[in-house]
Amino acid sequence: MENGKEVILTPSGLKKLEEELEYLKSTKRREVADRIKVAISYGDISENSEYEDAKNEQAFVEGRILTIEKMLRNATVIDEEEVNKEVVNVGCTVRLKDLEYDEELEYTIVGSAEANPNESKISNESPVGKAIIGKPINSVVDVTVPAGNIKYKILSIS
Repeated sequence: MENGKEVILTPSGLKKLEEELEYLKSTKRREVADRIKVAISYGDISENSEYEDAKNEQAFVEGRILTIEKMLRNATVIDEEEVNKEVVNVGCTVRLKDLEYDEELEYTIVGSAEANPNESKISNESPVGKAIIGKPINSVVDVTVPAGNIKYKILSIS
């Protein structure tokens, strides 16, 4: 692997990263360059906040482009058709039962680059993800979180 940590992606996560990279390279770079030109036209750039803001945004955009390119170079795309549904793996959707509060939760296990708790996508590297990876249906797992320990039962894997 090329100078970096393996990045696990689902096909949709790969597509999102590729689309973001294309947008940053084609559209965002041009917008920032135009902002810089306009700011320079205001004259003295030493005290020009528009120029500073545009240069900071340019640095952010270029940094994000480099980050995404590195992630894509180190990407392993999970074939969701070939994921073993006998145990929890990246690419699976898992229904869990919180045994203390008797609540059911559903999460899709993804690589850390795709994790988004608002979309119920949790990383295989998160405390819950680490605890349930490799476990079959009906397993009870203890998850250590900052607030203490939580017991989950795995109800289904799809």
